[in-house]
Amino acid sequence: MPLSDFVVALKDNPYFGAGFGLVGVGTALALARKGAQFGMIAFRRMYMITLEVPSRDKSYQWLLSWISHYAKRTQHLSVETSYLQHESGRISTKFDFIPSPGNHFIWYKNKWIRIERNREKQMIDLHTGTPWESVTFTAMGTNRDIFFTILQEAKELALKQQEGKTVMYTAMGAEWRLFGFPRRRRPLTSVVLDEGVSEKIVEDVKGFINNPKWYSERGIPYRRGYLLYGPPGCGKSSFITALAGELEYSICLMSLSDSSLSDDRLNHLLSVAPQQSIILLEDVDAAFVSRDLSTQNPTAYQGMGRLTFSGLLNALDGVASTEARIVFMTTNHIDRLDAALIRPGRVDVKQYVGHCSHWQLTQMYLRFYPEQPAAEAERFARAALEASDHISAAQVQGHFMMHKLDPLGAIEEIHSMAT
Repeated sequence: MPLSDFVVALKDNPYFGAGFGLVGVGTALALARKGAQFGMIAFRRMYMITLEVPSRDKSYQWLLSWISHYAKRTQHLSVETSYLQHESGRISTKFDFIPSPGNHFIWYKNKWIRIERNREKQMIDLHTGTPWESVTFTAMGTNRDIFFTILQEAKELALKQQEGKTVMYTAMGAEWRLFGFPRRRRPLTSVVLDEGVSEKIVEDVKGFINNPKWYSERGIPYRRGYLLYGPPGCGKSSFITALAGELEYSICLMSLSDSSLSDDRLNHLLSVAPQQSIILLEDVDAAFVSRDLSTQNPTAYQGMGRLTFSGLLNALDGVASTEARIVFMTTNHIDRLDAALIRPGRVDVKQYVGHCSHWQLTQMYLRFYPEQPAAEAERFARAALEASDHISAAQVQGHFMMHKLDPLGAIEEIHSMAT
C-alpha cells in the first residue's frame, strides 16, 4: 500500500482521530498552563513588588499593629491581650485583634495590597521558643516608596502608643526584648537627691547627647559612663528611671551575674542596644570585686558566669566597643570595685547618692504635703536628723505613705521611722 493511502486510511479511522484529538487538547492545555505560569512570573517580576519581613526584625510587631489598624474587614483574626495603667492607678485589659496566618487584602493609597502572614510549624525561634513567622507584602507597580511609607507609618503608630511612657528592655539570648509593658514616665522632680546633684547629672547627660560633633572633631569616643554609688534605698535606680523619662529614652536592663553571659554576648548586646536608650548595669560589685579583695576569696574575682573581667572592660572601653552609648552603673560598695573598671573613659562621672540631708528632707516633705508651710518642713527635717543621721529616701517615702493624710502625725511619729 502506498504511503499516501496509509495516511488517508489513518485519517479516516475514527479511533485514531479521537485519540489524536485528545492528545492535542491535552498538550494544548499543558502548554497554556505553563504559559500562564511563566506569564504570571514575568508579570510579577515586571509589574509587582514584594516585601518580606521576618519575625526577628524590629519592625515586625510594628507592622502587625499597622495591619490590624487597616485590615478592619478581615475575618481571620488572632488576639493580643495587654494591660493599660491609667492615671488613677486603675489597670484595664485591652484586646487587640490582628490578622491570623493566611492571606489578607487591604486598600491603601488607591492600591490593593496582598498581605501573607506565614507561620512555620516545624521551625521555632530558639531565643523565644515561639514559631518562626514572617509577613509578606505584595503591591502593584515597581515603586518601593509605598513600603517605606508603610514602615514609617507603622513606626509612628508604635511610638504613639508608647508616648508618655518609658520602655524597659532586658537581654534575652543575643537580643533585647521588651520587659513587661511600657510604664508611665516618672517625673524627674519625684526623685529628690541632695541639692544640686540631679541638676549636675542631667546637665552632663544632655550636654553629651547634644554635642556629638564636639567628640568627633577631637577624636574622642562618643560614649559616656556614669557610676552612682551609696547605701541602698537612697534613690540611685529611681533617679535613672526618672532621667530616662526626662530624656524620653528607654532603659536596657542587664545583669552581669547572668551565668549565660559571655564576653562575646556582652559585646554583641551593647552593639545592638536600641537607639536612644540607657544601658543600666545594677549592683556591679555583685559580679566582680576588686583584685585587691580577691586575695581573700580568689573565686570571687572570676565572676559568677562565663563573663570575664577583661571582657567587661573591653566591652565598655575597647577597640570593638560601640559609640553613641550611655551606660549607668550602680553599686552599694564602691570600695569593692576594681580601679580599672571605674577609671575615666569607662566611668566619666562618679556621683555619691547617700542618706538624706536636711535639704532633701524638707523638699520631700513639701512634695508629699504641698499645702504645708515651709516651717513645718524644717521642723520635720530637724526631728528626722535628731532621730537618726542615716535615713534613706526609701525610709522617708515609706513613712509618708503611712501618714498620707496626716502631715503633723508624720512629724510627731518621726521616731518610728528611725527604728
